[in-house]
Amino acid sequence: MSDSARFALHRPEFLGALVRGEEKIAHLMQGSDFTVAAGTTLIEANTEHAFVYRLLKGWVCRTRLLADGRNQFILIFLPGDLFAVKSMFVTRHPDAVQAISDSVAERIDYRRLYEAYAQDSDIATRCIWQVMEEERRLHSWVVGLGQGSAEERLALLLIDFRGRLALSGSIAPDSLTFGMPLTQSQLADHLGITAVHVNRVLKTFRERGIATVRDGHVTIADLGALTQRAAPLLDAHGRATAEHGSRRNSQVQPS
Repeated sequence: MSDSARFALHRPEFLGALVRGEEKIAHLMQGSDFTVAAGTTLIEANTEHAFVYRLLKGWVCRTRLLADGRNQFILIFLPGDLFAVKSMFVTRHPDAVQAISDSVAERIDYRRLYEAYAQDSDIATRCIWQVMEEERRLHSWVVGLGQGSAEERLALLLIDFRGRLALSGSIAPDSLTFGMPLTQSQLADHLGITAVHVNRVLKTFRERGIATVRDGHVTIADLGALTQRAAPLLDAHGRATAEHGSRRNSQVQPS
């Protein structure tokens, strides 16, 4: 299974190393797969953790819970993603990692992976790229939270999920439907708005014939309109990738 961004924006001369590194890490993790139930915390916030993971099935998130009960979903991991690579480098994780849905993952002890990282440049390149890919996603989301409207944020989120699921092979490239296990409350925790506001935006999208979110599934009725709504927040990868709704060699302009 490919990563859920298929090495976005990589330098072409490093593609071979990235692919080989992907295969080598998969080999190191082989036979370590396990099942985790929805709601399970894989990594406790502010603790040391010994493992690096690859998600095979399901959805997982990095989240930070504030002392007063407010919560922020920071990143969503989809099938194919490596996550918790920072276990190799930090003494504690500042944020928790939790399963959003019933999931299957594989893992490797950070010491074993670091030994391979130090000895094999392909594995090192793949691990470093993962850290940079998470930075790219975070930068896009910070821009969305700081400058995007609620409609633009939700459109970006749906476009991003569809594109990454298609790139990883989890859904067909032309699919306009996919499972999304986030509740409206969890969407609110990620989008930075209230659950009531999420419901209002979802209703707007449904009434305009753009997209419907119901019973854990997303149905996109007008991919062009959804992409146009997300366009101001799409980064260079999203604007150039057909799986994110963009036409090749053209840039979708905001309406």
